[in-house]
Amino acid sequence: MEGSTSSTKMLDFLFLVGKLKHVKRTGWVLRHVPDPECVAGHMHRMAIITFLLDSSETSVDKVKCMQLALIHDLAECIVGDITPHCGVDPEEKHRREDEAMKELCDLAGVSGVELYSLYKEYEAKMTPEAKFVKELDSLDMILEAFSYEKEENQPGHLQEFFDSTKDKFSHPLVLSLVKELHKRRSEFVKVEIQNK
Repeated sequence: MEGSTSSTKMLDFLFLVGKLKHVKRTGWVLRHVPDPECVAGHMHRMAIITFLLDSSETSVDKVKCMQLALIHDLAECIVGDITPHCGVDPEEKHRREDEAMKELCDLAGVSGVELYSLYKEYEAKMTPEAKFVKELDSLDMILEAFSYEKEENQPGHLQEFFDSTKDKFSHPLVLSLVKELHKRRSEFVKVEIQNK
């Protein structure tokens, strides 16, 4: 009977986590971006970026970074994507997300302890891995913002997202990607100005 109860809870966990494939990211919804990305897509690209880390040039644990990227927004399958524009006090947001993670971790069985530990590590942002993944969170946001600007042919339209990341990057890999992104975005703006 124990195995059946465990499987029931794990299946409930998987159905809840599966909701992230359909939870639209609030920042893009509020800016009326057509067909905005879902939370799962955001988490997926962040996890993929961790594969770009050169193990010979960094002291951060790639696997830990991938794990943190995959779980950092897990609570949003229950509480939704709460942004500062939602009018929810940051402490209340944290409380809701913490309760959601506890619920998810209970359903995850023996893996729940590890999931909750990773979540708390990310929230505390004290380890090199958590700090790196926090940078990936911002990097992925501006990658997506630039993609939407290009798709909608509206250079600079989502500048506020870029402004919100000012001075937030320090990891060499992230800095190099951000530099290249800004270069491409500047070129896009120039071409659009010339075409007018």
